[in-house]
Amino acid sequence: MTLIEKPSQLPIAVGETLRAAFPDLWVGSPQDFLATDKTGVLITLERNGPAVRSLEGRKAHELSVSLKVVVARGAPPFEACDLASRLMDLVLDNRWNLPPVQCDVPMGIVAVPSTLAGAETDYDAWTVSFTQTLYLGPPLLDDPTGTPLFAWTWDVSDIDDPDQYQPLQG
Repeated sequence: MTLIEKPSQLPIAVGETLRAAFPDLWVGSPQDFLATDKTGVLITLERNGPAVRSLEGRKAHELSVSLKVVVARGAPPFEACDLASRLMDLVLDNRWNLPPVQCDVPMGIVAVPSTLAGAETDYDAWTVSFTQTLYLGPPLLDDPTGTPLFAWTWDVSDIDDPDQYQPLQG
């Protein structure tokens, strides 16, 4: 598995998983979308915010992801709702083939009816939204800041004096 280096790797991994799970769907970003008669899913990152570091000390990014389901004209009623439900099932517990130590499972999964901004509203559309936390950068133990040191506070007279500390035993 390739390590995650940047947040943009999440929507790419989501897209690859969606294409494999639903080969008949068009999958892309809103910038790729043109009015089409093909049913598809638009992948959007809505927000990127800080979260609690991983147990290894990696920096955390909590990403809000939206998967907008748009069905082709003339599709049966509620087809977008049904497809959104299938997407929710796929999203549940999915790490998109990314390293588990760098990618938490999705949280706060919800599906709601939606419209396409700037497009005709005769498309049946639903949006599946969730948050997912990515842990980026090296683990703190691999960070080349020097040799880890420790001391018992009762054994040192000055906790700010590194000479009173000793190396951690590995």
